[in-house]
Amino acid sequence: MKLDYVPLLHVQRQLQSIPRGMGRFRQYLWTISPDGANLELPSLVAANPMAKDHVTALLDALLALDADGLAARTVAEASPQLAAELGDFRVALVVLDDLMGGWTNRYAEEFTWRFRAGPPPPAEFRVPRWTKYYWVNGILWSSEPASERAVREAVLTAVYRAAYVQRHGPSRTLGAMLIQEGCVMARAGCTRPVLDDEEIAYTREVLAPFLQADDKRTVIECLFGDAAGRTLGFTPRGLSPWAGLALALHDANQTLQLQR
Repeated sequence: MKLDYVPLLHVQRQLQSIPRGMGRFRQYLWTISPDGANLELPSLVAANPMAKDHVTALLDALLALDADGLAARTVAEASPQLAAELGDFRVALVVLDDLMGGWTNRYAEEFTWRFRAGPPPPAEFRVPRWTKYYWVNGILWSSEPASERAVREAVLTAVYRAAYVQRHGPSRTLGAMLIQEGCVMARAGCTRPVLDDEEIAYTREVLAPFLQADDKRTVIECLFGDAAGRTLGFTPRGLSPWAGLALALHDANQTLQLQR
């Protein structure tokens, strides 16, 4: 797996320096697609071109951390572990506006980025006709503060998820998604989300009847918990925030401990 990191945070920051309005929007479109037909920087499609000052402040904080440099070093450190995997990818960080971006629901976007936006498995792999490369995107959220941990986890989960899909194919059911995300988060060294033993046992019991579910609504309810479901009008199931993902990470870490 060949991974080349492309720094884009400064590009997002330059766009933010343009007053909000059609001038910024036109520059945003030109930045993504200079010729109007092909996407030069498809990662930025996910960004909010009309983002307000909170995104500017976050980008400034990330640039002060040298987040792109940290991400590039993190990708370089991970690359030897992925050398046997197939594919040639560009990797980038992009800030998504889930705080004040009117059309961005955090949990619907999380579902897409975790399970529907990755590269296809090798048997189906081909670069889309509208771009030269397949891009793997580390997502940073405008609702969360800048930190080195967030940067490292964003790029590591993105590249390890791409590698997982290359090896195992897309995850279609809740049970498969739990295994995928547990493996990805554990491999990336994530320590959150976390629940105590009682909550883990309760979550496992609640999720058990739905492990073969493959619809977006049920998956979001189970992975992200009741607070997430309420933002989309979904069914509360008595689950804590990020409950399913906490269970996935717990089980993956338990498996790793048994293998050592």
